Amino acid sequence: MLAPIDDPVMADFVNNLDRINNLAEKSDGFIWRLKGEDNNATAIRVFEDPNLIINMSVWSDINALFDFTYKSNHIEVLSRKNEWFSKMKDMHMAFWYISENHIPTPEEAKNRLAYMNKNGITPYAFNFRKPFSIEEMLNYKVKA
Repeated sequence: MLAPIDDPVMADFVNNLDRINNLAEKSDGFIWRLKGEDNNATAIRVFEDPNLIINMSVWSDINALFDFTYKSNHIEVLSRKNEWFSKMKDMHMAFWYISENHIPTPEEAKNRLAYMNKNGITPYAFNFRKPFSIEEMLNYKVKA
């Protein structure tokens, strides 16, 4: 974030959280999202830097997530991200497959991001630009 979550710079971002989270929850393919007491994840601390926030969700498939991200009203807020967030040098978004009924933890996300930043995009942690299949993930040997 460019400023703490309660700073006026972040006000429009914060004011859109409930609307966008509700949109996600009503979208085809949505299964789960990480949330704290405020019905969002902005207060959940995973990283040492207090300006790094986490956003996690589970979707039925990558196409459903893509449609929500780029083909719904979410794009309106996403297109404004430079107003609230600085450009990160490291990869900051990772996708991976989970078994049915598994709820991923923030620590899992942190580990996948670390792996991706060390090893690049792999079936273990990937993004929209280079998605992998479940079969590719199952056959992938994680590097130590």
